Amino acid sequence: MSADRYGLASQSVPAQEADVCRGAASRNLGNFLRELRTRRGLTMAQAKHAIRGSVSKISRLERGESPPKEQDVWDLARLYGASGGELEDIHDLLRQVRQETRGSQFSDVTPDFLRRLIELEKSAVHIRAYENCVVPGLLQTREYAKAVIEAAIPEADEVTVSRHLQVRKERWELYSNAQDTEITAVLDEGVLRRMVGGPEIMLGQLRHLSVAAGEDMPNVNIRVIPFDRGLSTAPSFPITHLTFKNGGPPEMVYLELLDSANYITETAKLAQYRLVLDRTLDAALGRRESVAFLEKMIKEVEARLPASR
Repeated sequence: MSADRYGLASQSVPAQEADVCRGAASRNLGNFLRELRTRRGLTMAQAKHAIRGSVSKISRLERGESPPKEQDVWDLARLYGASGGELEDIHDLLRQVRQETRGSQFSDVTPDFLRRLIELEKSAVHIRAYENCVVPGLLQTREYAKAVIEAAIPEADEVTVSRHLQVRKERWELYSNAQDTEITAVLDEGVLRRMVGGPEIMLGQLRHLSVAAGEDMPNVNIRVIPFDRGLSTAPSFPITHLTFKNGGPPEMVYLELLDSANYITETAKLAQYRLVLDRTLDAALGRRESVAFLEKMIKEVEARLPASR
């Protein structure tokens, strides 16, 4: 099945047709879920338990009578054994529903503190990020991100992993097309040497970073701090610094913790973190040297792979 089958190709809707089209996305999603259910050979009575509801609730959902709760949709996707392609279709259908309702996108998957960061990133004119453990989310490949998610949430099923991946996909798409947002990523050498997901996945990630650091993406600046620069030159924790246009949100620093985050806007503390990031950037290799370092790492990982590759 394909989302296009339900007429979901992106297009503008004339104002005079808005009332007619309102709710169409919910109906399309309901049709899609009904087809998944019937193909699985399940009745509405058998499906109701997955969403802790009733037959009438399933019926309303399949008729698209009101915007669905996303958790209900994903619980049904699990019950119906939706394939990878069908999960992508559901993402597309839900995106259409959200455009109609202007609702929250990943409210039960993305923690509030991360959801707030994503919204702030959309209006930032400059994002500076230092990472000492993994590649920043904005620059992760799908395979690398999947390995990070599965390591962080080993009990996650395919639906949960898919939803986390969708968050990363939409964040990267936003900035790969936004030439007015400048991204500076300072990476500790350990980030590049840590074999997340194994050599094949790491090779793809390193190649992605090399492309992002190249001349075709002038708004992205990737810098590397090699081990021989010493521990004192870089902090032991990740830092993200965001600045905005005049009239936008205030400048801020984002510090992510295990299950929460700190947003720092106090003038004196901002100055401290700006200084830390400035020193970290000064300690890093230059732009061209960093690209050369990435190329060296690519060759090292390639050497680990079978010769027949």
